[in-house]
Amino acid sequence: MTILTVKDLAVDFTTPDGTVNAVRGTNFTVSAGECLGIVGESGSGKSQSALAAMGLLAANGRASGEILFNGTDMLTASTSELRRIRGAEMSMIFQDPLTSLTPHMTVGAQMREILALHQGLKGEAANQRCVEWLEHVRIPEAARRLDQFPHELSGGMRQRVMIAIAMLCGPKLLIADEPTTALDVTVQAQVLELMDELKRETGTGIVLITHNMGVVARMCDRVIVMRYGEIVEQGPADDIFYAPQHDYTKMLLAAVPRIDLPDPPGRPALSPAPAASIEPVLQVDDMKVHFPIQVKGGLFGRTKPLKAVNGVSFDLKPGETLGVVGESGCGKSTLARGVLKLIPPTAGTVAWLGKDITQAGAREMNALRDDLQIVFQDPLASLDPRMTIGASVAEPLQVHEPNLSRSEREARVREILPLVGLDPNLINRYPHELSGGQNQRVGIARAMILRPKLVICDEAVSALDVSVQAQVVDLLIKLQKDFGLAMIFISHDLAVVRQISHRVMVLYLGRVVELAGRDTIYTGARHPYTKALIAAVPNADPRGERAREKLKLTGDLPSPLDSRAALRFLKSKVVDDPEAEQYEAKLVPIGPGHWVAEHDAGLGVEGLMAV
Repeated sequence: MTILTVKDLAVDFTTPDGTVNAVRGTNFTVSAGECLGIVGESGSGKSQSALAAMGLLAANGRASGEILFNGTDMLTASTSELRRIRGAEMSMIFQDPLTSLTPHMTVGAQMREILALHQGLKGEAANQRCVEWLEHVRIPEAARRLDQFPHELSGGMRQRVMIAIAMLCGPKLLIADEPTTALDVTVQAQVLELMDELKRETGTGIVLITHNMGVVARMCDRVIVMRYGEIVEQGPADDIFYAPQHDYTKMLLAAVPRIDLPDPPGRPALSPAPAASIEPVLQVDDMKVHFPIQVKGGLFGRTKPLKAVNGVSFDLKPGETLGVVGESGCGKSTLARGVLKLIPPTAGTVAWLGKDITQAGAREMNALRDDLQIVFQDPLASLDPRMTIGASVAEPLQVHEPNLSRSEREARVREILPLVGLDPNLINRYPHELSGGQNQRVGIARAMILRPKLVICDEAVSALDVSVQAQVVDLLIKLQKDFGLAMIFISHDLAVVRQISHRVMVLYLGRVVELAGRDTIYTGARHPYTKALIAAVPNADPRGERAREKLKLTGDLPSPLDSRAALRFLKSKVVDDPEAEQYEAKLVPIGPGHWVAEHDAGLGVEGLMAV
């Protein structure tokens, strides 16, 4: 039975520069129990089609055509009709949870409001339903989260809250706009399984908008490919993946990172791993970064250490990339900031070119900054909106090469921009005038202009379209070959990490659980946590995804303040007291360059969330 019919949908926006045609006459249907995928790059009209269906276009937008939901035209329905349908029968998971959650209301208040409005559920019954759904999307300490505000949660946690809110009333149609972009692969796997269960058990129709083709392969029955507001190709998922007709569809699929294909054809190959005889430029030994956290207890409360990084050791050679993976809260970003001394390590040593810089003062570190650079996850947040692109890229030269004249600095900027795929004529533009991919390239140019010896990429490609992501990854591989860079590449996308890394280090709650060469770790992982991360990654292969056994995850993520959590895979050593000092699992060599943390024998992937 068809529950949504879209006919000749056009969406236009009135702007100071004229009318923008965001969607141009699209036609499609969604049936009960069907998952329709809508794919395409940023600006293709995917999200605006969904917002038009919900009646949520911006004030300067207007939609024409017909959008029928169970016989109701959403474009001409009254406000009261829309209010009755939205949230109860038709729900939407928005891409940016921070702007779609009310900042001055607690998570519980926002969830209870929906239950009271659409189901008349209040009090303890409403609280119980809210906690159940927060647990479904693997939010730790779910009951406590009801009293927290959105700003108190991480980005991934806010996304999970958004998903729980959308699913509260068991809608007939669920529109999911990039629902898993900010999530770890294990959380993504569970969220996709939840959506799939909803589809199977209640006949809910799903419209899945995403740039993750692996998610599309796992979830979707049919696929629509959009470009410049128009549908360029549509059909069953198998036809789109195995026999694409349009050149644009072929380009999208060629850009998709695949965990089973480390060196995609037609893309630059990773440089050979450095020889064993080459001395490392970076040596990190038993580094710890602890944060004092105020917890309840006693008359005035007490302080407890949150062990974000808890004894990590590794080295890095010139021309080598170390991939760092793990779920949110495992210490990846804190490790990066500790290495660069943006956060002072609590203990351990960081040696740069053989010299310990752990106790280095501000002046000494400033002198080293030209060799140590970082590319942040959010380029818009790390670029000054009041500075032009040229000024932002030139700023490191002003600090570290003050003798250069203004014309010499501009010449250097114009020289570096083409190397990162940017037009030198963009130097007078501002960040808000560039796309996300262009701003990410500006961040890379800013980091590279001093020709550093070490660059840390912290989730540098996670928010980009697959085609832009592929371009940035290719660019980083090329720059590494040209400059002999040492790189630390932090990501929750294990497929991208395999393409760009020589070695991979897996972190769990601040400790290394496995470290090996990229092929070894992807084909011969030994630790159950590594196996679970790899098993959770969706691949852009519909037939393979259908045949693959789904990863079943249950239970909550542990609190990092609980000292027992780090021994989740070595339960035989746990002292059952959250305040007690616990045994620390040791890294054991099991092959050339392959280290694995101690864990209980017989613990499989399916036990990951049950232990």
